Amino acid sequence: MSLKNYILDIQGFPKEGILFKDITPLLINADASKNCLKILVSSLKDKKIDKVIGVESRGFLFGMLIAQEVNVGFVPVRKPNKLPYKTISATYDLEYGTDTLEIHIDAIQKGDRVVIHDDVLATGGTIKAVCELVERLGGEIVQCNFIMELSFLNGREKVKEQEIFAVIRY
Repeated sequence: MSLKNYILDIQGFPKEGILFKDITPLLINADASKNCLKILVSSLKDKKIDKVIGVESRGFLFGMLIAQEVNVGFVPVRKPNKLPYKTISATYDLEYGTDTLEIHIDAIQKGDRVVIHDDVLATGGTIKAVCELVERLGGEIVQCNFIMELSFLNGREKVKEQEIFAVIRY
C-alpha cells in the first residue's frame, strides 16, 4: 500500500504559492491510517521512551495513538493561550509567517526521553521550536517523527542533531 496515494495536493492553501499536502484522505481510510501508525511505531522499536509529544493540531491525531501503542504519556504542544496551566513558549518562522507554541512547564521532567510527532516536516521551524521547549524543560529527544517530509524545503537542516523519521518523503 503506497501511502502517497492518500495524500491530497491542495494548491494555494493556506495562501497563494503554497502547495499544501492534505492528510485527510489518509485519515478517512482505516487501512491507510493503521498502516501509517504501524510504520511510525515500528520506527521506535527498541527505543526507551517516556513521553510522546503531539504538535497542534494534526500532530495530536497520530501522536496520541503512538503514545498508546508504546504505552507512555501524551503531551500536547499548543498555540498560545490554549493550555490552562503555566507554560513556556517558543516562537518560530513558518514558510508563510511566524507562530508560537507552548507547553506546560510540568509536562516534561528532567531526563524524560521524548518522541516528538507532527504531520509534516517542511521548513523545520515548528520542530526546532518544539525541540527547544523539550530541551529547556530538561528532556532528551529520542526521535522526531512525521507522516511526511517535504525534503526539498530542507527542514531537516534546522534540527540536524536529531534523529528524524518520516513515513513518506517528497
